[in-house]
Parts: sequence; C-alpha cells; structure tokens
Amino acid sequence: MGTPKGRVKLNVGGRIFVTTATTLEFAGQNSLFRAMLDENWNLHSDSAITEHFIDRDPDYFAVLLNLLRTGELYIPPKIDKKLVYKEAEYYGILDHVRSAECDKFDGNRPRLARSITGVRYLGPSKPARMAGAVWRMANNLCWIDSENIVVSSDENLDSGGMGLFNASTGELRYKFQVTDVLKGYTADALGVSSDNKLFSSCTKSTSNKHGIGVWDQVAGKQIDFLDWSPYKYQHNASRLQWLHDTKCLMIASFHPRNDISLYDVRNDKVVWSWSGVYARSSYDIACEKIFRDVVEIEESSSICIVDWNECLGFMDLRGNGTINWRNSIKGVIPFFPWEGRSYSCYPKLAFHEGQLFSSLNDTITVYSGSDWVPTSQFQQSHGGPIWDFSIGGDHLFALHRNEDVLDVWDTPRSPMT
Repeated sequence: MGTPKGRVKLNVGGRIFVTTATTLEFAGQNSLFRAMLDENWNLHSDSAITEHFIDRDPDYFAVLLNLLRTGELYIPPKIDKKLVYKEAEYYGILDHVRSAECDKFDGNRPRLARSITGVRYLGPSKPARMAGAVWRMANNLCWIDSENIVVSSDENLDSGGMGLFNASTGELRYKFQVTDVLKGYTADALGVSSDNKLFSSCTKSTSNKHGIGVWDQVAGKQIDFLDWSPYKYQHNASRLQWLHDTKCLMIASFHPRNDISLYDVRNDKVVWSWSGVYARSSYDIACEKIFRDVVEIEESSSICIVDWNECLGFMDLRGNGTINWRNSIKGVIPFFPWEGRSYSCYPKLAFHEGQLFSSLNDTITVYSGSDWVPTSQFQQSHGGPIWDFSIGGDHLFALHRNEDVLDVWDTPRSPMT
C-alpha cells in the first residue's frame, strides 16, 4: 500500500476531528488507526472526505491526537491521567504515551535492565541453545521500535543474514527475505528510515560486488537494491544512517579510503560527499586518521568521527570539509584484532537526545554539552567487548562480541501516579 496523505474526518463520540492519514500513521503498525488505514479507508485523495465514527470519549481522543501531531503529551487538569492510559491502550498507542511521559534514555543515568542471550543465531533451524560453534557472528545491530531490533550476521543473505528479534526476549521473529539479486551477499551495516524501510550494506566476497539492499521491515520483504557501483565509491559501506530532517541516507566507507556521502534515495542522487585519506597498508593505521565509525548530528549539521585510537573529530557540513580532532581519550587499540585479544572491537558511535555515545572494548563513554565533555561511562562485567550498540526511545542495546549477550540499558523512570 502506498502511504496515504489525504485528510481524515473522525466523529469521536459526537465531536468532529479533522486530521491527515500521515498523522495517524505515526501511531504505528499495531495501532487501531493503521489497521483502519490498511483495510478499510480509501484516503489517497483529498477530493472526498468521508466521516468515520469512533464510539469513544472525545476529550481523551483530543489529548492523544495532539500527541500524534506534536510528539508531546499535554494532559489538561480536567483529564484523568489513568483514563488517558486506558484510552491509549484501546487505540494501540500506549507506548507513545509512556515514551512521551517518561525521560528519554540518559547516558548519565544508565541502569542495566536485563541481559538477553540467543540473539546472534541466524543460520538454519537449530535448537535455541547450542554450542558456540553454530552461532553466526553478528555484524551490526539496529533499533527499530519499542518491540523490535534487527541484527545482521556474517551468514549469507540467502541462508540467514538478517533477523528481526524481540527487543524484550531476544526471540527471533523472522529472517528477512531476499530476491535472487542478493543471493550469496553478506549483510553488514544497518539503517532504518521513518517510513519503515530497512537498509543494509551488502557484499559479495566472491566477486567483490557491493550494494545496499532495501527491505520493508514490517513485511520482511526485499523491495529494492541500490547498486552503488555506478558511483565512485566502489567499496562496501561500513556505516548507514537515515537522516530524518533531509530524508537522505548517510553512507560511509572506511577502507581503503574514508568516504562519506549523503544519498537522496528518492531521486537516486548524491547531494553531498567527502573523501579523505587512503590506507596504503594495514600499518598506516598507526599514523593516519583512518575512520572506524561516523555519525551525523542533525541538529548541528555536523558529523562526528572516531578513528582507530578513539580520537573524536568533528566536521561542519556547511564548511570546507575540515575535521577538528580531539586528543585520544583511551589510548591506542590493537591494530591486529585477529590476534585474539579480548579488547579487539572497534569504536562505535551513536547520537541520541543531545548526547554523544562512543563504545570501545566493554565500555560506553557519554559526552554532553556544546564542547562534548566526557560526563559518564558504563560497562557490564560479562559478555566481552561491545561489537555494536543502538539507541532508541528510552533503551540502549549493546551487542557483545564474545558471547551471545545483548545488554539492555535504560533510565530509571519516575513512578506513575
């Protein structure tokens, strides 16, 4: 189904509300509104507006509709908060209310909520708990919503590759389907857009071909393949990030050259690009700023970069491409991770709710303020170094390298009254 954009007239308990189908779609896949949009409503045109009746209290509906419009929850004094929760549960948007009412994830007040095992197996059907030899190595982790995460593994896409997991239990819900064009590719970097598209960089080692697969993450079906070869960026993307403000996909590659580009998916066009130093050999890592991860900070139109030594650099997208580097924070990590050292995971970055996060080994460092001063660190004693982590809503998910452990961190909530 295409995304409907028409106006919607709702008669809720005798009061008329006019909104758009786009606003109602923010309620999510499991909401009453999305079910009605998919099955019953023909809203693709503004020419005809049909009135739809919902037999509920209009005062409470007004509070929830405003939440969908603005993302903020305001409960007037005359409204019973407990009944707001009940009405939100009826409409299937209780998560929206809880998320708006509680604090977002705060890296300065982290709490280990739970540890989940079993999220890394994406191979052929096997018992849920098996020896380590049958577990496929996870590559990347991506937060989808309050209920789901996606993990990519080193398994070929035609026999596994990417799975949607329950964010609370680690249960594998389904493996993403692929078309013949992606048979034999391996999934790597992940990104998800605001319209439910999942992007994964894909590599075919036998032919050294690269591209970006696109899936409908709700249906689990592949819907497109972006062949990156027509562009000058011939190597695999190590980092994907959907930019909500510009509706572009940030694509970054780190070897044999640092490349960053902003790609307009709708118009199949690169709208901004930057290229840096080549790595002439593995030994260049010791003396050159070879990137290990990048993240765009949309609110400041800048990109944050971390190199092998966990030096942080910042580039203003409106400037001339100059990177302002900070001093190393934790010292040099080993150049040769294949030597079997326990601290061989590369640094990873994330940005969430005004805070910058960087992982190295088993520790996550949080930076805050305009000068990005380190304000806190947190770590877990088991699971080994962190291979990847992802933040969404009020949770941080950290996938560990040595064991099938996914740590879930949150911020303690204030008790509901």
